[in-house]
Amino acid sequence: MSENSVVLERIGGTAVITLNRPQRRNALDDTIMAAMDRIVRSIRQDRSVTAVVLTGAGGNFCAGADLGDGDAQAERGFYVRDLLQNHHTWFAALCDLEMPVISAVDGFATGAGLSVALAADFVIASDRARFVSSFARVGFVPDLALMYVLPRRVGLVRAKEIVFSAREIRADEAVAIGLAETVVRADDLRDAAIAFARRFENAPTRVLGMAKHIMNRTFETDRQALLQQEAAVQGLCAASQYNAEAVRRFFSKEAPIFPGTERLF
Repeated sequence: MSENSVVLERIGGTAVITLNRPQRRNALDDTIMAAMDRIVRSIRQDRSVTAVVLTGAGGNFCAGADLGDGDAQAERGFYVRDLLQNHHTWFAALCDLEMPVISAVDGFATGAGLSVALAADFVIASDRARFVSSFARVGFVPDLALMYVLPRRVGLVRAKEIVFSAREIRADEAVAIGLAETVVRADDLRDAAIAFARRFENAPTRVLGMAKHIMNRTFETDRQALLQQEAAVQGLCAASQYNAEAVRRFFSKEAPIFPGTERLF
């Protein structure tokens, strides 16, 4: 297994994850699956990480599943089912990271690669980004949770249009329909994503993470259940050292730990 199929870097409190199979447009294979499982787990356990940037090497984000990476001896139906379930493990962990996650999309985010981009809380696109739900082109339904994350991004009818047409969506349209938050020049993409992530370095990471955890389940949680989660989490916040220091500074009229940030987009 290549140790370099995914590269992890630290820049301040930001963890930068780079899918690194540029010769295959960073298509998902067993090496990426194993590396992402390990890396996402390590980030989850590292309390010094305040945000994550996810990107791809070589001018593309991710071309989806590597269709040439199959086991010729396996029974195809069960092979595909098992493969997806194995990818679900790291993908779910990525979605559930309790910190801001930013996808920096250059070039193509295709098929399951589109799912990976939308696992983030925010998507920054380069001016040459292309978003494609390409599954229908090869006779598959969308997978890697695209049928879950896409409607939550763009609405159900727009999601159906994207899936049924299997068309390319360019960066400006992606912003217009809610698939991405902003567009920057390709040469500026990495720096822009890292600068965005570093806005959260003094933020209460665990507080944002718990808010994210609840909001990610808003559409399938009834109001009473959400209020119970809110109350329990607020109790944890009230008992935290961060809250105690933040409140002390507030009443002492000192500069806050996290003064907030300007409008994100």
